[in-house]
Amino acid sequence: MEEASRAEQWQGKVSVTLLKAKADQIWPLFTDFFNLNKWLPTIRTCYGIYGEPGCIRFCSGSGSGWSKEKLVAVDPVERVMRYEIVESNIGFESYVSTVKVSPRGEVGDVDGCVVEWSFTVDPVRGMSLDGLVKSYEEALGVITKNMEESLF
Repeated sequence: MEEASRAEQWQGKVSVTLLKAKADQIWPLFTDFFNLNKWLPTIRTCYGIYGEPGCIRFCSGSGSGWSKEKLVAVDPVERVMRYEIVESNIGFESYVSTVKVSPRGEVGDVDGCVVEWSFTVDPVRGMSLDGLVKSYEEALGVITKNMEESLF
């Protein structure tokens, strides 16, 4: 039965290209795992429950939705961070998300960076994969805009 649900998992990826901020400037803002609410206004509360690695953050939105998210891996060389939802009331099961921050073009040739946010999740009742991807696109756009504006 578990194999059947794995086959039905949704996968999505969104990305944003920033023209001014470099990967080394944006990366530390994403790895500030307990402060997502600084960058995404729809997250009203975000705080750490206990230490890193394997730390867990609690996030809640402006409604009654909340999640506890565990930081699974951080690779500072490749600028990749992976986390999973371990508990929530928003319908996510078997949720794993990865954020990657890469330079735009060859190192030193071009300013800017590319931020990719991908996810794998069991289907969520009341949502569609396309709707979820659209939500991620909008959220990543807001997050990266706010991060870049904080630097310049």
